[in-house]
Amino acid sequence: MSEEGPGPNVRRRQLGRELRKLREKADMTLKDAAKFAGLTSTTISRIEGGKQTILTRNVRLLCQCYDIGEPMLDTLIRLAEQSNERGWWTGFSVSLPDWFESFVGLESDAAEVWRYSPNFIDGLLQTPEYAAAFLELGEKVTEQSVKQQAEFRRARQDRVNREDDPAKLRVVLDEAALRRKVGGTDVLRDQIRHLVELAERPNITIQVVPFDAGAYVGMQSPFHLLRFAGGFDDLDAVYLENQRGAVWMERPTDITYYIRLFERMTDIALAADETADFMDHLASSL
Repeated sequence: MSEEGPGPNVRRRQLGRELRKLREKADMTLKDAAKFAGLTSTTISRIEGGKQTILTRNVRLLCQCYDIGEPMLDTLIRLAEQSNERGWWTGFSVSLPDWFESFVGLESDAAEVWRYSPNFIDGLLQTPEYAAAFLELGEKVTEQSVKQQAEFRRARQDRVNREDDPAKLRVVLDEAALRRKVGGTDVLRDQIRHLVELAERPNITIQVVPFDAGAYVGMQSPFHLLRFAGGFDDLDAVYLENQRGAVWMERPTDITYYIRLFERMTDIALAADETADFMDHLASSL
């Protein structure tokens, strides 16, 4: 997390969880709180999940409902104000779906980003040329939209690799991702060489599961695990993306499952130094 402190999406989730704890402590249901505040149960649920803007007036109403006064009220109001500040990614928001904006806001504040990518090079590791070739596959794309999305991808990479406190990036790739000629042979060769260079950074670990490993647990679909530090570790989350949206998994049991799954994958994959040699040899053979 940067020296500026957590971003608005982290603050929103933090505030939502505090409000849920206060409601439960007051022994009130979602329906009870919604009736008092003049909101719907769905709205209260989305507020507690950090999935929508949390207005200060609603924070005041809910605190009144839970019999919360100062100084806790002042703290929560300040969190609400901070959670509604504009994030760095809003300059690209025209081309971003809401569900992905939420992910990016959390990703840029995470202390550790763990990713499994079986079919293509992960976005945080892509070269501009590879990214452009991949982005051109989208619907209703234009030269300008591809350029903007590629710039946005580069901005995400810069945020994760921030100078003051870079996130720890752990990526497991399937060999298939290294073999698929996105953009053609030259683009793929340069991309693989870029991976070799990235793997030399102290905050980045790249491992490849070779074809020789055969079938392995978890290989069916990609996933992203965001981990937080500095008192925000209870905000850890798993992000599963599909063609039309995304699913967030935040229950402790889900987090534990995916942590263990990722670690099992790293055990199956080539070690980091072996991966670097493997990628270097592959690039030379193209």
